[in-house]
Amino acid sequence: MLARKKIFSILIKALIGVASLSVIYFRLKDDFTHDKLQLIYNAAFSGKGILFFALCLLLMPVNWGIEAYKWKLITTPVEKINYATANKSIYSGICLGNLAPGRATEFLAKIIFFSPANRPKVTVLHFINGMFQFSITIVVGLIALLFKLNSFGEEFEWIAYITASIGVLVIVLLILCIYKIDFILHLVQKKISKEKNTQEFNYTFSAKTLFQLSGFSLLRYAVFFSQLVLLIYLFHPQHFDTNIFIGIALYFLITSVMPMISVLEAAIRAAIALVVFKNSGIENSVLALATVLLWFINIVIPSAVGYYFLVKMPPPTPPKGESSAVGKSSPLGRVWEGLT
Repeated sequence: MLARKKIFSILIKALIGVASLSVIYFRLKDDFTHDKLQLIYNAAFSGKGILFFALCLLLMPVNWGIEAYKWKLITTPVEKINYATANKSIYSGICLGNLAPGRATEFLAKIIFFSPANRPKVTVLHFINGMFQFSITIVVGLIALLFKLNSFGEEFEWIAYITASIGVLVIVLLILCIYKIDFILHLVQKKISKEKNTQEFNYTFSAKTLFQLSGFSLLRYAVFFSQLVLLIYLFHPQHFDTNIFIGIALYFLITSVMPMISVLEAAIRAAIALVVFKNSGIENSVLALATVLLWFINIVIPSAVGYYFLVKMPPPTPPKGESSAVGKSSPLGRVWEGLT
């Protein structure tokens, strides 16, 4: 039985690796053409190129390091983990997040670094933590939208109004989740847990915690924003004005709100870029390269790190007498069983 479980574990981990590589390959194969690779090569080995690429790469661990601290902060009332474990959880989530649209599977890897009894609550906190980050993107993007609304034209006005409506809805949802967090955590725990008697759990967002989560989300947004600015400037150093900064904020907003279908993602992102960077003087090839490289630096490289953590993860050793909050027959239970 033990040998069979070990073989099954290896197969599951190998499948995750192959699936992640496949998604990355099909996402990048049409973007990294010979001409674009040549443009990257020429820019990278120019006078400023090495410095700019180095800065973008160095900002990657800063980006996810801030997210790891946020993750540790929001989950501490449920279960205390150290910063190193929070980092492993974050990077593992990035890897597994490649397997579904909208990175919907990311939480499956993140929660396995917590004890089984706490995973339902941690799952809820994963999505609430994401809404904090999303809300910053929405607020900054809506400010940019006010400056850029007239340039959309009648043909694309619907994009602006739908984006604004969804953005406001997400912020309202976040406020409700903060206000009712204790009720939501208890409800999810009761529905998912296999234990008949679930204990009441008190979780509240203090003013300090809300300030920290919002502040670090804003800081992380600034890091991500800076990376894209550096990449665009690398390929388009001339005529870099405030309209480009507004366009970047608006681009982040719309691409975050619009649902992305894998096979059409490149076309959708290109269409959005054409609208928000209209009359900016930036070529489409430059926008495509900058956004693809941003994705490569912040998703592909961390995915490799996360896969390493998943492969090296030891089997769980729950305290004696503790029962799993996630049944082995559930999808989440099977994922956990396969990983270990």
